[in-house]
Amino acid sequence: MKLYVGNLPYQATEEELADFFGQKGAVSSVSIITDRATGRSKGFGFIEFGSKEDGQTAITECDGQEFGGRNLRVSEAQERSDRGPRSGGFR
Repeated sequence: MKLYVGNLPYQATEEELADFFGQKGAVSSVSIITDRATGRSKGFGFIEFGSKEDGQTAITECDGQEFGGRNLRVSEAQERSDRGPRSGGFR
């Protein structure tokens, strides 16, 4: 089960998230989304659990919980829809 984790502190590391969420179940993968240009965290990421039960436990126990001075937003990740071509504003 893949979870969206929002409101992350910008200095959080994937290792810290793996440790934090690993207390709720078996974590398969962790990724913090970064800005392509600067490499800095965008303040959200994704955690994947090996089972749906572990994912549900993490949502229930971690949503709203404090992590690094911020209250996390944790929910089931939604499939990304095809957004089509980007409009850059230049024509």
